[in-house]
Amino acid sequence: MEDSKLPMALRSNLLDLFGQIEREFENLYIENLELRREIESLNERLSGEGQTVEGGDLSKGALKTKASHSTSQLSQKLKTTYKASTSKRSNSFPGKVGGPRNFNVGNWELWGGDSWIVSSFKATTSRAVCQLVKEYVGHRDGIWDLAVTRVQPLVLGTASADHCSMLWSIETGKCLLKYAGHAGSVNSIKFHPTEQMALTASGDQTAHIWRYMVQLPLPQPPADISASLDDDVDFSDKDEADGDADGPNECPTIRVATTTLKSHQGVVIAADWLVGGKQVVTASWDRAANLYDVETSELVHTLTGHDQELTHCCTHPTQRLVVTSSRDTTFRLWDFRDPSIHSVNVFQGHTDTVTSAVFTVGDNVVSGSDDRTVKVWDLKNMRSPIATIRTDSAVNRISVSANQRIIALPHDNRQVRLFDMNGVRLARLPRSNRQGHRRMVCCSAWNEENQACNLFTCGFDRQAIGWNINIPALLQEK
Repeated sequence: MEDSKLPMALRSNLLDLFGQIEREFENLYIENLELRREIESLNERLSGEGQTVEGGDLSKGALKTKASHSTSQLSQKLKTTYKASTSKRSNSFPGKVGGPRNFNVGNWELWGGDSWIVSSFKATTSRAVCQLVKEYVGHRDGIWDLAVTRVQPLVLGTASADHCSMLWSIETGKCLLKYAGHAGSVNSIKFHPTEQMALTASGDQTAHIWRYMVQLPLPQPPADISASLDDDVDFSDKDEADGDADGPNECPTIRVATTTLKSHQGVVIAADWLVGGKQVVTASWDRAANLYDVETSELVHTLTGHDQELTHCCTHPTQRLVVTSSRDTTFRLWDFRDPSIHSVNVFQGHTDTVTSAVFTVGDNVVSGSDDRTVKVWDLKNMRSPIATIRTDSAVNRISVSANQRIIALPHDNRQVRLFDMNGVRLARLPRSNRQGHRRMVCCSAWNEENQACNLFTCGFDRQAIGWNINIPALLQEK
């Protein structure tokens, strides 16, 4: 190291990062040794009965389960710390994009997420069925959420920890408009069902409604997708999304909201429009969800009952129903169909944080959790799930396609998997050193009106990706 040509500051930063990695491995190694001693001690006590506990081998049994659970907890701690630190307004660093950071995202990037301990299982996927179509690059920090407009022109919206929301041309990948009215991380984005209005939720403890007008650029000739594909192998050493230093060029910016909703006492983590678009619901880390009137901005109802921070909220596409998710391992169904009665039902189907619960076009709710499961529920009988999907990584904000009801699962381990409503796995989106997400995938969103690009995902790698899923071929392969 004495002859190193690296600048001293860079060397010091690298040594610090590697030191943190070494400490994490050291902690796991010590924990493994303690677990091995416990297993050996237990085996000695049970040997008289002719029994043993599996787990002497580091790759088997209880030891592996413990290590995997420890990794899941580490992943959740990193996500929560990062979102909290980028969500709050900073007085000490007022001009810094992304806000103050107690957790350095570079550390997470160097580790490659939690996949440096838990390796994802492989699934063969035909590239004729799932193809990467377009990458949307320009945010300066991780992207938490994305959605497609519900009225023409169809554009893609993204919500990022860089305090901004952006609207993109689906066909060209160009940024059409930027909303910079929030003072904290933008944690979700949803579009009005009939008007050109967006609803964003933020770490600045508010939700904003803002109007947009965009003009689509002329479409570019389609690129030869197959020419850029490489073997479906996981490599995590690719650089961050190109262009993140300069951001989108010549992108108009809106800085003032049409309406500001501010009754929460904590981070607003999600928001959605009720059917008809005259009311919105917001979910917050203050453990409450609020129902607002859009025209007057007045608080109509405060929905309380969750024991810990809320993580998500979703509204039914045709009925006045709301589902809220929480870190208390439950999700709640709120019924506003009868103006005089506001009933609530609590569902306890998970063992860890419920990261999202969403309605389908039919009478189903699909919930995803950090306990690595996704469960399908029937609204008419919610006592037990009708299907359970077990995965190898925590599940983030899921989405269900309207027509064929295919569930898209974004994972902490950078994978995106597709399942049907019966819990049958249909495909895994291709990942390689040249395509796919390189960090945790935070959200998925279907757009079946655009046949060429009908699924979108976004993640911690600061980019959104548009995919073409050949649904007939996918279902035929099943």
